[in-house]
Amino acid sequence: MELIYPFLITFMLVFFSELGDKTQLLVLSFSTKNKARNILLGVALGTFFSHGFAILFGSKVAYFSNDIFQFYLKIFTYASFLLLGLLGFIPKKQDTNFSNKSILLNKFSHMQFNPIIMVAICILVGELGDKTFLASLSLGFQYPNSKLPLILGSICGMVLSDCIAIFCGKFLGNHLNEKFIEILSNILFVVFGLIGFASIFINFS
Repeated sequence: MELIYPFLITFMLVFFSELGDKTQLLVLSFSTKNKARNILLGVALGTFFSHGFAILFGSKVAYFSNDIFQFYLKIFTYASFLLLGLLGFIPKKQDTNFSNKSILLNKFSHMQFNPIIMVAICILVGELGDKTFLASLSLGFQYPNSKLPLILGSICGMVLSDCIAIFCGKFLGNHLNEKFIEILSNILFVVFGLIGFASIFINFS
């Protein structure tokens, strides 16, 4: 259970956060010109490097431990989940950073490279600083001894989300309520944050 729980948390957060996300739409555009197998391998590779880096960095920080440091680290971790979830309910405005990232990804997508490497680069760039990337960083703080389940959970969540996009793209375009998925993703972040604070309170008392 100690290994399954971190895997499931990461899987659920990444999967629901990526449904209808811009990186998923990018993968869908790649699938019109390349084999689905190559696209999904690229997604797995890009996720491994982007989310894997976040998880490994978070777990390394968590090893600098004493009781006070661990306490405030947990506070920071669960507060970040709450903050990411609550900020998700605020209507988004098109900003310069997002535009620059979109332009960069568009340039990458038109370069002539191996499709697996191309998709991996786009996922790597697209996920840096994203909500799921920050969530992986926080989970690395919280579960420093569960790096492999966390990385596998993020890869499986991303691959399954993009697999659905590739094979059910037309259905998703007609039936997927992006607003509902976004709200569900935000609720998950808030719920995991509240559960974390509840666990701190129970252990403290």
